[in-house]
Amino acid sequence: MIQFIKFGIVGVSNTLISYVMYMIGIGLGFHYLLANFLAFTVSVINSFYWNNRYVFKKGEGEARSPFKVFVKTALSYAGTGLVLSSILLAVQVDMLGVPKWLAPLINLAVTVPLNFILNKLWAFRSESD
Repeated sequence: MIQFIKFGIVGVSNTLISYVMYMIGIGLGFHYLLANFLAFTVSVINSFYWNNRYVFKKGEGEARSPFKVFVKTALSYAGTGLVLSSILLAVQVDMLGVPKWLAPLINLAVTVPLNFILNKLWAFRSESD
């Protein structure tokens, strides 16, 4: 439970950074899907750094390759933060008329739990498991 709370703290900061990047992209006139890609890129780097350092720290005697963890983190977020999020954005904005600024906030209910599960069970899993 403590780990999930830490993940939530990192996730809130990551979400804020991602949302700010998304809104900057929208403000610069980017298509909302391009703005989502910009937000995704920044959020993967931020998430990897803080989750690796603070949430899913290596235990004594655990082996974990930072490069492999980063690739797995990027793939995890690509599935939820880019592909799934982009599909949800397209449905919400283009089909349901949800405002571009609100749709990414609604998507958090789906993407956050999935990101935690993927990070905990796959991306930050020690190589000795």
